[in-house]
Amino acid sequence: MRRENQSSVSEFFLLGLPIPPEQKGMFFALFLGMYLTTVLGNLLIILLIRLDSHLHTPMYFFLSHLALTDVSFSSVTVPKMMLNMQTQHLSISYPGCISQMYFYILFGGVDNLLLAVMAYDRYVAICHPLHYTTIMREGLCVLLVAGSWILSCGSALLHTLLLAQVSFCADNIIPHFFCSLPLLLKLSCSNTSLNELVVFTAGAAVVVFPLSGILVSYGHIGASILRVPSNKRICKALSTCGSHLSVVSLFYGTIIALYLSSSSGNSNDRDMIASLMYTVVTPMLNPFIYSLRNRDMKLALGFLFRNNSLFAK
Repeated sequence: MRRENQSSVSEFFLLGLPIPPEQKGMFFALFLGMYLTTVLGNLLIILLIRLDSHLHTPMYFFLSHLALTDVSFSSVTVPKMMLNMQTQHLSISYPGCISQMYFYILFGGVDNLLLAVMAYDRYVAICHPLHYTTIMREGLCVLLVAGSWILSCGSALLHTLLLAQVSFCADNIIPHFFCSLPLLLKLSCSNTSLNELVVFTAGAAVVVFPLSGILVSYGHIGASILRVPSNKRICKALSTCGSHLSVVSLFYGTIIALYLSSSSGNSNDRDMIASLMYTVVTPMLNPFIYSLRNRDMKLALGFLFRNNSLFAK
């Protein structure tokens, strides 16, 4: 088959999830319900934080940005996946594929970095409670969030610019439900050693470093509690960190478990399962975790519903 250069590749074909045709309707309804739950749940969190003055604190400032990122992260891949599932229109244009990859890397990086920022916030709250308001001042909070967006944007832009320089073969079939950077590099006919080096180094910047920061923060929190152990102190730490720790465990734990599982089986299937976990399942569960495990969020939610009931009367 004749090889074509990058300029002649006008579209790619996403094979999507390996779902039997007779079950696609059921899975479409399932993913639609999960996606709508993700969007409505996270937008509700943003609304509560905006409306309730008691939630105008650093922790909830970071949480509002995490909720916005979760909605955006899911919206990059899930609507296109459901469209392909329902219409069997598997093609995606070359610019559309590159754009999807860019925003996937962008929002995935912001998600990782925000989780690390929130872990640092919890560390300051427990280990330095008397200096919390001094350390976590508004300027620092804005700087941490802006830094997360800028670093992720730079990483995504670097990957995109490098990918735009490579050539693609006539084979333009992607065995995934979105335009995954590693799979796009496999389709390339060019030397992609530089791209792979950047994937490794940038991956360390937006994945390994944040995870290390989370582990270090919780290590200090655990050491601080063990130095002066008491039921009251442990309960306070759990109430302060419980929601964030649950989200971190869900986000990283399932992915690590999948990639450390037995090497038997299709690696593409494992990649798709992992991708579904952190683009569909985790963003959907985050609002429930923060609402059900957080007293302030439950009070704000109850206050909102009570006000709406009064207006309805």
